[in-house]
Amino acid sequence: MSAARALLSSAAVVTAAGLAAVAWGSLVERRRFTLREVTVPVLAPGSAPIRVLHLSDLHMAPWQRDKQEWVRGLAALEPDLVVNTGDNLGHEDGIAGVEFALEPFNGIPGIFVNGSNDFFGPQPKNPLKYFGGPSRLAGMPRAELDTDDLHRVFADLGWTDLNNAAEALDINGTHLEIFGVDDPHIRRDRLDLITGAIDELRGNDPLAEETWPDPGTPAAPRSTLTVGVVHAPYQRVLNSFVNHGAQLILAGHTHGGQVCVPKFGALVTNCDIPRRQVKGLSFWNVGLRTAFLNVSAGLGTSIYAPVRFACPPEATLLTLTAT
Repeated sequence: MSAARALLSSAAVVTAAGLAAVAWGSLVERRRFTLREVTVPVLAPGSAPIRVLHLSDLHMAPWQRDKQEWVRGLAALEPDLVVNTGDNLGHEDGIAGVEFALEPFNGIPGIFVNGSNDFFGPQPKNPLKYFGGPSRLAGMPRAELDTDDLHRVFADLGWTDLNNAAEALDINGTHLEIFGVDDPHIRRDRLDLITGAIDELRGNDPLAEETWPDPGTPAAPRSTLTVGVVHAPYQRVLNSFVNHGAQLILAGHTHGGQVCVPKFGALVTNCDIPRRQVKGLSFWNVGLRTAFLNVSAGLGTSIYAPVRFACPPEATLLTLTAT
């Protein structure tokens, strides 16, 4: 075989492989919804387990009935808490799909923070620009979404808005202090408010100064877990969360890289988190402090980039256990 023919043959093989990969990623893998289950030994000794369902990046469009039905089925897991880390909308008419998908979780405690795609609709982008750093909204006209109606859906479920706020929950005998910020990717986070929110939370805790068995004896310590919640896991936010005492941090945004190379991993992260931590459970260290960090690869994609490769869409069930 001549060199020219060999070159043409190799090019044909590469082209065919590329087309097959695109077909797989767009037609098959992006719809291979997966439940990732992990155990996180973060509770105080003797504590009962807590099952946390982490949902992120639904990017819901009205025609995505398979995704809606799959999410509805997760209610059968009977989680103790649902954490939604944003980017729920992928279309101007996506709210009805989100409402339908989440309806079975009514009555289950839940918390949420915003992602940029809870404010602005998607638009076509050159995927090569992600190699130059995180995407930007500046100068790009985008459709404004009905964020208030999305929040109404969450409020009807009984879920708590944690955008630049803090909340306390008691689940299975553990007292959870949970704080979160609005999306750092579009600079809506207010880390300066978190200290005050936590102080107010603790100041309003009716059991904070309770004594037992008499006023002269200190109370037996409660099992307490401090959790931080954010959409985009920028390092400045993760560092602040750990310094505010977070023992567990939940985030989304990255899509796990969305298009990955087997045995290499994600090519981009769309923020400044290290590539090796773009999805899954890891540790985030700040000085002598450490927190568990779970980054969800999310359940959706932009309608203008409907492909995943070596990175299936996911929800995560975290079982928090005693150390």
